Amino acid sequence: MELARRLQDACLSRGIAVAAAESCTGGLVAHAITEVRGSSGYFAGGVVAYADATKRDVLGVPAAMLEAHGAVSAQVAVAMAEGVRTRLGTTIAVAVTGVAGPGGGTDAKPVGLVYVAVAGAGSPEVRRYQWAGDRTANKHASAMAALELLLARAEGVAP
Repeated sequence: MELARRLQDACLSRGIAVAAAESCTGGLVAHAITEVRGSSGYFAGGVVAYADATKRDVLGVPAAMLEAHGAVSAQVAVAMAEGVRTRLGTTIAVAVTGVAGPGGGTDAKPVGLVYVAVAGAGSPEVRRYQWAGDRTANKHASAMAALELLLARAEGVAP
């Protein structure tokens, strides 16, 4: 909750609008943001793009990118962030995609692998995480990582 308050303060003081595209977090980023009273002053909304078809059709992630790299990849995380930012017309946007678990992991993409990306107000940035918790812990850690990345980007924007 403290991260969301700090994000709100940074965004409102700088006139920044924010959006989120979430896969493995299932809306937890948007939930954390909207738990703070006044979040409508900067949060445009979010898209829970769980299925690849939603990533492609709603967020504009190229089908060839999904096929080449898979939904859990740095490339797709950046494309999701750019897609939601463009579609919702915000200054910055964050995206989260990963394998929350307990199933779905592979040797190449194990359970707990998550990519978080931010787009807008500068070059896109993506971070890779490997969580070791259960499904709930992995989802929460991913949402907090997304808020931290959003906050860092927001704080870098001149008021």
